Amino acid sequence: MNRLSDIGTIKDILSRYGFTFSKSLGQNFLINPSVCPRMAELSGAGKGVGVIEVGPGIGVLTNELCKLADKVVAVELDKRLLPVLDETLSEYDNIKVVNADVMELDLHKLIEEEFQGMEVVVCANLPYYITSPVIMKLLEDKLPISAITVMVQKEAAQRICAEVGSRQSGAVTVSVNYYAKPEMLFNVSAGSFMPAPKVDSAVIRLDILSEPPVDVYNEKKFFEVIKASFSQRRKILANSLCSGLSLEKSKVFEILTDCGISENIRAEKLSLKNFADIANHL
Repeated sequence: MNRLSDIGTIKDILSRYGFTFSKSLGQNFLINPSVCPRMAELSGAGKGVGVIEVGPGIGVLTNELCKLADKVVAVELDKRLLPVLDETLSEYDNIKVVNADVMELDLHKLIEEEFQGMEVVVCANLPYYITSPVIMKLLEDKLPISAITVMVQKEAAQRICAEVGSRQSGAVTVSVNYYAKPEMLFNVSAGSFMPAPKVDSAVIRLDILSEPPVDVYNEKKFFEVIKASFSQRRKILANSLCSGLSLEKSKVFEILTDCGISENIRAEKLSLKNFADIANHL
């Protein structure tokens, strides 16, 4: 369906179905017609490719993905949008809408059942409130996917795509870089949405790595170290590790010395290998 980015068209469709926006679900629909075609193209959607979309809304991005990919499975939590999507996606026969919470969905099973023999990518305009949990679920589940392209709050995008060891880096930066190579694609202004959010957004792409860039003996311990390290950003790493992991300071200093890491360093200065070394020592 054309003109899905037109405000009048959106209002007409939503009024006919008695739909009202849900603040709790972070619903903001795109009205900038240039964003979704560009996002779909950069996601890797194409011949021989299947796409999982999270939160299709009224189907603006879904339409563009259906034009490019062999098959699209859109996961929508809000059942009120199902009849809307039936109308806006009616011209495509390569779309399946699943009414489910992506955080509870067995994505391995979905991929196995829906995308036999296809390369699979994820593409989504994510609600701000659930950005990190969704991204980390997609990565931690170790799905057979090649890339994740998502629109997120600009500040979150900058954090995710920051260089590990830079001032902007945080726990999510390090965690994402363990699984993927992140890249900032383009910015999207707040005025591109209805209703307009208070902040700008950005589209990022995470290319999934075939194997982690560092050797980790115990991944659970590795991510515990990352979380503890950034739990108190204003404190030096040693103090954060002591409180976050309930360790004696002498033990932490011993580990840092063995790893060749300064006792006075802050977490944002560490490399991916530094975090792996600390976790492996523990």
